[in-house]
Amino acid sequence: MIKRKAFLCLLAAVIGLTGCQEAKQAETERKYPLEAIEMVAPAGNGSGYDLTIRSIVQCLENTGLVSVPLPVTNKPGGGGRINMEYLNEARGRNNVLSIFSPPICLINLNGSTDLNYAEDTTPIAQLVVDYGCFAVRADSPYQNLGEVMEELKESPESILVGGTSSLGSMDHIQFLKIARAAGVENLKSIRYDGFENGGGVTQLMGGRVDILSTGISDVVGLVESGDIRVLAVTSDKRLEGEVISQIPTCREQGIDAGFITWRGLFGPGDMPEYAVKYWEDVLKEMTETNEWKATCRKYGWTMEYKDHEQFTEFLGQVNEEYRELLDEVGLSRQ
Repeated sequence: MIKRKAFLCLLAAVIGLTGCQEAKQAETERKYPLEAIEMVAPAGNGSGYDLTIRSIVQCLENTGLVSVPLPVTNKPGGGGRINMEYLNEARGRNNVLSIFSPPICLINLNGSTDLNYAEDTTPIAQLVVDYGCFAVRADSPYQNLGEVMEELKESPESILVGGTSSLGSMDHIQFLKIARAAGVENLKSIRYDGFENGGGVTQLMGGRVDILSTGISDVVGLVESGDIRVLAVTSDKRLEGEVISQIPTCREQGIDAGFITWRGLFGPGDMPEYAVKYWEDVLKEMTETNEWKATCRKYGWTMEYKDHEQFTEFLGQVNEEYRELLDEVGLSRQ
């Protein structure tokens, strides 16, 4: 009898504790977020990632959509590998978000890391698409992209291509895809040097590289100032903007190819569903604000929102496309 009473008391305590925990969890979900959310850029100050994440933070704060602090942290290195490792350490947490683009797929496909977006992050939402461009110094002898490609056809090693991502990552693959469509053979022989943390533009201006493969939003200011010329953009049609609308597309120059740089937010792997839903909804609302629309116009971004489910499906498709291209040029993991 005494044992039975003791058992019943213990059972009641367990049930009570479970009920308290469930109530506490429900309260956490209802009031989320209660603490600062760390916003991470996988590159240094001045990079395209840095610009994007800070623009998101500014819009969320200015519109009052989020009331908790949104400090920005930079985790440069390895073409995004360092940031992937950082997210992996935060697995299951609800207070870390990171901006990312194609390198989140490419760094796994090219063997830079064993971590991958599908298992080690939680896609939240795609926000914008950006387009690539190929820029030269104002005094460069190249007047159009066709001249660059013709020289590469004759001598693939004659031109040093610079980028803001590592070998086998976004800016490199972007250039190779366009070169392949232009009829350049022996793509493996094209020289490429990647400069992370916003260093690509500096190297171009200093004459270290002949042409820079990057995102148009990374160089729009220098185009406006006249310090550089952009030979082509990788969009299907010309972009809007007083200056960038004057830049021809690759297709206008007889090269039937393009390249889209999508940008979206990711959480750590196993991020709680309530946090995913919260950010999915808040980011959707942000994209509908006048402030965000003005930001996109300013930097030449095209608004293209995808929710968690749509973004996850899209990532599966483009991951296979990237895999095929890396296989073709011999840059996939062995």
